[in-house]
Amino acid sequence: DGIADGSRIMVHGFGIAGVPEALLGALLERGTTGLTIIANGAGRPDSAMQKLFAAGRIAKLIASSGRGRSVEPSPFEAGWKAGQVEFEIVPQGIFVERMRCAGAGLGGFYSPVGVGTKLALGKEVRHIDGQDYVLEMPLTADVALLHAERGDRWGNLSYRYAERNFGPAMATAAALVVAEVAKIVELGDIAPMDAHTPGVFVDRLVEVT
Repeated sequence: DGIADGSRIMVHGFGIAGVPEALLGALLERGTTGLTIIANGAGRPDSAMQKLFAAGRIAKLIASSGRGRSVEPSPFEAGWKAGQVEFEIVPQGIFVERMRCAGAGLGGFYSPVGVGTKLALGKEVRHIDGQDYVLEMPLTADVALLHAERGDRWGNLSYRYAERNFGPAMATAAALVVAEVAKIVELGDIAPMDAHTPGVFVDRLVEVT
């Protein structure tokens, strides 16, 4: 609720690990359109993300990869090749560091990645200690959609193994954070060292069994 047309939405997950499929499905049902999706990739062929592309709801993808595992072009690939979807490719390390900078309130960072390539077009390049670096700006969003194994009513989240991936960084870089969890537990059931995303960053929690 309250996710407007044209929103920038961060989507947690790497491969199938940590993808908030239920929240993406709800977004599809809601009919929100003109979205900018910020994610590691475009989603698996049968994913809710690809259904959003097929429905024409996504105007831009900011990701490290757009390739799927299917031989046939995915809805994202078809939309991109037809000029209906804009694609900004961001190397994976740069991707997560831009979100970390946003969460930390930093103005950006200089990286040697992409120097002399199309990835550096339009960006400031600075020569530091004998080497060129590209200025990368913080990556923010209106909304972050996350998936975790457990959450409590204060919003503390505990991820299962590889599901942790980009969730903690995304939670700090978005104005509204919505998390789906496999189970809502009692306060104290998540040990402090297992609260991978502190509840101070989480606005809404939904149990999806």
